[in-house]
Amino acid sequence: MAIVDIGSNSVRLVAYEGMTRAPTPIFNEKVLCGLGRSVATTKRLHDDAVEKALRALARFRVLCGLMQVGSVHVLATAAARDAENGPDFLARAEAAIGHPIELISGSREAQLSALGVMSGFHDADGVVGDMGGGSLELIDVRGFELGKGVSLPLGGLALQDTTGGNIRKASKVVRDAFAKAEPLERLKGRTFYAVGGTWRALARLHMTQKGYPLHVMHGYTVAPKDVTDFAKIVERVDADTLESIEAVSAARRPLLGYGALLLEEIIRKGKPKKVVISAQGVREGLLYEKLSNEERRTDPLLSAARELNLLRSRAPMHGEELIGWTDKLVASLHLDETGEERRLRHAACLLADIGWRAHPDYRGEQGLNIIAHAAFVGVDHPGRAFLALSVFFRHVGLSVDDISPRIRELVTTRMIDRARILGGAMRVAYLVSAAMPGVLPRAPITGHGGKLVLALPGDLAALASDRLLNRVKQLARLVGREPLIQNGR
Repeated sequence: MAIVDIGSNSVRLVAYEGMTRAPTPIFNEKVLCGLGRSVATTKRLHDDAVEKALRALARFRVLCGLMQVGSVHVLATAAARDAENGPDFLARAEAAIGHPIELISGSREAQLSALGVMSGFHDADGVVGDMGGGSLELIDVRGFELGKGVSLPLGGLALQDTTGGNIRKASKVVRDAFAKAEPLERLKGRTFYAVGGTWRALARLHMTQKGYPLHVMHGYTVAPKDVTDFAKIVERVDADTLESIEAVSAARRPLLGYGALLLEEIIRKGKPKKVVISAQGVREGLLYEKLSNEERRTDPLLSAARELNLLRSRAPMHGEELIGWTDKLVASLHLDETGEERRLRHAACLLADIGWRAHPDYRGEQGLNIIAHAAFVGVDHPGRAFLALSVFFRHVGLSVDDISPRIRELVTTRMIDRARILGGAMRVAYLVSAAMPGVLPRAPITGHGGKLVLALPGDLAALASDRLLNRVKQLARLVGREPLIQNGR
């Protein structure tokens, strides 16, 4: 299926491989048309922008045909709903794309943005802000509950238009508009989820200046003080002078200052605990809305991990059995495991064998890179690093000396310890089972008193070897037990 999003700044096509809890884009293209440019003052869509958008839609129609897309949904937002010639444009746009267009209201846009965040974050709690070219939507989200959304005429193009490109004037416009922005009243001490291309561009620049180790936008988290300091720089200087500005399209650069200003004012008024970038918004919210209630409540990280397990592992059922096998190990060792640590461990078990086709010398490195940069949702960057390290340890060994210092920056000492324990358990599991299902349930490894016992039934007793014992010893040292391979039961 595909979604075409006709926004105030860009027109975008995203095609997905299907309706799943963690949908994977198979094609993604945007055209910066600037439909919303000058709408705030002229009340009309500019002719050049309209023609550019129509050409993009005609192209998207052909692309959908080539990809054999079964279902196409087309949305239009602020520019089309605010312009006097919006109805005429929408009629021509429907002819160009060959599908009906849903012109969504500001409150509907806020709701879909929040659903997109709900889809992309595990147990989201905070305020979602979706900054487009023509408007800014704000809405409260808490778990599976949505608040009442508001839409404000504070998009980048709208601010640029109404203030004549003057950032100082824009600051007063924003402050006046935020005076009655109810969602911001409930933001203090919670998370602000930033949605929209301008804020993603700002985050990309911030990543580059910090030398951040992961080039993954979704879930990128910044402290409010760091955001405001960076925002002041962006507002003050010419965008073209910023480091790595070439990563931002020329059409979007003039809007960076307005995006920075909005973030700064949101932090000043709302006082969030942190700012998190969401790569998911209206489009993903529409997909999420179409799922059943049961599917919505499925963990997105585990859904994505199961899909990768199915696509890349030698025997996908082995990954499922590894979850139960490590469940028993953790319970018997009485490890203090939080709910979040448990779901990360389960995801790591599903991902443990995805690099098996690589050369043995590079399986650890390849597995780490795939997991660290995969299009996962429902996991923050430290959690992503934990998953990558667990699989890295499973292939390479348990020494921390081989870990990239950049990846280590993302995780705590506790997370490294848990990743080593899990990696050590996987090293035992795969040597016992040869990655085949049906073995691990019959060969549990558990803690008994001061011992770590791997129990092999009689028909598997010959699996015992010095190599296997050494791996049990490695794991035993990590958990403070004496190793034992028990045969014949």
